[in-house]
Amino acid sequence: MPTLRGKVIAITGASSGIGEATAHLLADKGARLVLGARREDRLSAVVDGITATGGTATGVLTDVTRRADLRRLTDTAVEQYGRLDVLVSNAGTMAVSPFDELRQDDWDAMVSTHITGLLNGIGAALPVFRRQGSGHFVNVSSTAAHVVKSPQAVYAATKTAVNVLSEGLRQESGPDLSVTVVSPGFTHTEGVGKGASPEVSSAMTQMRDEIAMPPSAVASAIGYAIEQPAGVDINEIVVRPTVQA
Repeated sequence: MPTLRGKVIAITGASSGIGEATAHLLADKGARLVLGARREDRLSAVVDGITATGGTATGVLTDVTRRADLRRLTDTAVEQYGRLDVLVSNAGTMAVSPFDELRQDDWDAMVSTHITGLLNGIGAALPVFRRQGSGHFVNVSSTAAHVVKSPQAVYAATKTAVNVLSEGLRQESGPDLSVTVVSPGFTHTEGVGKGASPEVSSAMTQMRDEIAMPPSAVASAIGYAIEQPAGVDINEIVVRPTVQA
């Protein structure tokens, strides 16, 4: 059976939530990790937690909106482990708001994180994968790309872009590379409602606490996609709480 043991995997947004849960799951299965995030203290805590239990992980301060940061992340993988097998593009922001609030800085942040950040990851990892003749992109999207609900229109639009870019990348990748979109539904992370207006934040936090699934559920889906044998491409996984409409 295919295994994660020894695979070199880079993860963005790895300091909390889905990224942190994915890092722990993959490390427990023997993967060698290069973890990227903006918060140095949180990132260091995740790395220390993994290495303390015998796992292998390195942290790299990473802002996905900066091309140089993504190149440093992928370069670190190659320099330390000789290759990069998987890039998990997970970094995200969910500062949703109604259009009438005109929170354009938040709109820009979602565009730069989800779209530009994804493209920066592709730009950094694709040349490495081409040289190796193998590689796997795992792009974290959202069920918001399938069902648009107010006040999440801008967020949903950027996650729809993740799906479109991933499909185009899949078509161009050829037989040696894999591309997977993982679309989580409501997940219990600190990012839910963060940065939103008080009214929106309160409503989202309440819903999160009532119905959200744990980040480990999404981590399991990511692990499943990565574990597939060569020549098999899991194109999209949608995972949501059973109670989510």
